[in-house]
Amino acid sequence: MTAPSALHQRCGAPDLMVLLPGARMTPQHMVDAGLFQAVQRGGLALDLMALDLHALEACNRAALRVLETDVLTPARAQYHRVWLGGISRGGQLALSYLAEQTGAIDGLCLLAPYPGSRLTSNAVQRAGGVDAWEPTQDQLQDPEFRLWRWLKQPALPGPVFLGYGEQDRFADGMRLLAERLPQVRPSTLPGAHDWTVWRTLWGRFLGLGFFRTLP
Repeated sequence: MTAPSALHQRCGAPDLMVLLPGARMTPQHMVDAGLFQAVQRGGLALDLMALDLHALEACNRAALRVLETDVLTPARAQYHRVWLGGISRGGQLALSYLAEQTGAIDGLCLLAPYPGSRLTSNAVQRAGGVDAWEPTQDQLQDPEFRLWRWLKQPALPGPVFLGYGEQDRFADGMRLLAERLPQVRPSTLPGAHDWTVWRTLWGRFLGLGFFRTLP
């Protein structure tokens, strides 16, 4: 299997953030939007990797295996802490990494994580909500339903940042996601499902003090 393409920004930091782009988005979009530059501008001791797994997105578990085997396992041998972040569908994949119990990470940064299709959320709501819903075997073939099953009793790895725009077309589902994640207080601001919001949220996340500054 061909290794996924990636863009890097390294400063010899003790921490690494692996960023997963959203649908129809590439690692270069994350660079062009200023996410890498914001880390430099803040003088933060944080290495970045933006990773393209779209060639595998038709098979969620295959994408997660590549993420774990080719990226996160070697990163743990090099870094003190390894974080996972994502935008939209990339955020959903980051949560699926936990839901599928693929491996271990030290924290999450979720920018407008896609909560799943209306078919998924409607099925859960018709059953009386997440706690009352019991997935069928057919539903468990779908990674979205497996994610919502995990949300019955989610286990979080450490700090989790979740942010989205208040007018995001997926905001209702993101609010439900946040309600299911213990100790997570979502960061919101006016705006839609776009880079204007995501850049501001990324700045908020970087300003929380999780990463030391360079000497």
